[in-house]
Amino acid sequence: MEPRLLDYLQRILNAPVYDVAIESPLELAKKLTVRLGNQVWLKREDTQPVFSFKLRGAYNKMSRLSAEERARGVICASAGNHAQGVALSARHLGCQAVIVMPVTTPRLKSDAVLALGGQVVLHGDSYSDAYAYALELQRHHEYVFVHPFDDPDVIAGQGTIGMEILRQHHQPIYAVFVAIGGGGLISGVAAYIKAVRPEIKVIGVQMVDSDAMLRSIKAGERCQLVDVGLFSDGTAVKLVGEETFRMTRELVDDFVVVDHDAVCAAIKDAFEDTRSILEPAGAMSIAGMKQYIAQHGIKGEDLVAITCGANMNFDRLRFVAERAEAGEEREALLAVTIPEERGSFKRLCEAIGQRNVTEFSYRISDEREAHVLVGLAISNRSETAAIAQSISALGFATVDLGDDELSKEHVRYMVGGRSRLTADERLYRFQFPERPGALMRFLSCMHPGWNISLFHYRNQGADYGHILVGIQVPDDEKSNFQEFIDTLGYPCVDETANRAYQLFLR
Repeated sequence: MEPRLLDYLQRILNAPVYDVAIESPLELAKKLTVRLGNQVWLKREDTQPVFSFKLRGAYNKMSRLSAEERARGVICASAGNHAQGVALSARHLGCQAVIVMPVTTPRLKSDAVLALGGQVVLHGDSYSDAYAYALELQRHHEYVFVHPFDDPDVIAGQGTIGMEILRQHHQPIYAVFVAIGGGGLISGVAAYIKAVRPEIKVIGVQMVDSDAMLRSIKAGERCQLVDVGLFSDGTAVKLVGEETFRMTRELVDDFVVVDHDAVCAAIKDAFEDTRSILEPAGAMSIAGMKQYIAQHGIKGEDLVAITCGANMNFDRLRFVAERAEAGEEREALLAVTIPEERGSFKRLCEAIGQRNVTEFSYRISDEREAHVLVGLAISNRSETAAIAQSISALGFATVDLGDDELSKEHVRYMVGGRSRLTADERLYRFQFPERPGALMRFLSCMHPGWNISLFHYRNQGADYGHILVGIQVPDDEKSNFQEFIDTLGYPCVDETANRAYQLFLR
């Protein structure tokens, strides 16, 4: 056995995590098992005292500090789960814990840290801002920094999950699926499994908009992302750790990349089997497992998904419920253009037939045509093409919007329609930090000669908001507009050429 792997095995076997953590159950997901044609097991880390696996690594690190180090106190930067793990560990060990959190952190999470005895310091709009400030405080006060993932003792603490899986399951396991953010969880789990049962596959799962580890593996070096998606805030990491990158590259067998809809569907799957509500990061492993089974045709195998967290904001459930059907590919979303003539609307309804309608928005465009946004319940995505073809056969132009984020996040919820006053309009989807002053900062940075011609916002129950903005910018000021976008620093997508925008809003 390679010496470094042997070192990790010894660290994992000697980790005193059960001072604060429980040996989480490994449960058969009966409904998923039947649906997927494989024995699906859930490693329920969402049942830990802080509803996530993070306390394992935090406690293993902090339990090894000297008395002098504990007397100085510890500090970390976190938007949620690691913070709670550090706070609970500090309370058990009798030391001070300072937790630096972004000001965008939902009150639910900061209150949870306070309830565990942690001292909360709010700073910056993002985890990166909080991390930099935590390092500054650590140098000034000589606290001990507890890294959320890039530390051998933290990694070993998370590795006890792999040890439990092999102890709890006595039949051959084909693969274990693990969500990846910074890489601490998968590094620890892979270290133990590959040391003891190397034939078991370890599959990493990443979000499509937070895939720093996979990009780094492909590049052969760590790659820092400019922006990360915040839907799965537990895995929203721009730069993975040096040690976690090395271990993941050497030990992980394969990777799966999943999107928001797939994760929402996985949250629903877990609820139907366990009646527990996972956070997005906690359900990523299930989403990745489902996708891997479909891609590789896996049948009759024992598969394990680590459900690593359940710190879900209640207000986010609306978004999850709306997108779960799309994630299961149970809804077709179509844009249909019909001629503005007698009988057209009726013929469209006849083409839809007895299907269950989930969305139906009609807007006359001009004297010649009208546009209709149609949502239909389906049993699988392959039906969408057949439905679109049957509608097109009537002479109605039909566009499949099932993969269009603009339509799913904004257009289907908007009132009004096309306008004749939108000359020079540019359309952007933004992520605004969910805090007072975010909109005013946007407006203050704008050139006074630009006009806002469209604005749509929906609260997603997260620490950021989805904003759709139409801004009228003359052609000769495009360079100034790009400078405005760059200076603002909010993640955004240019949707000016989007087909749904052209049909329903332009």
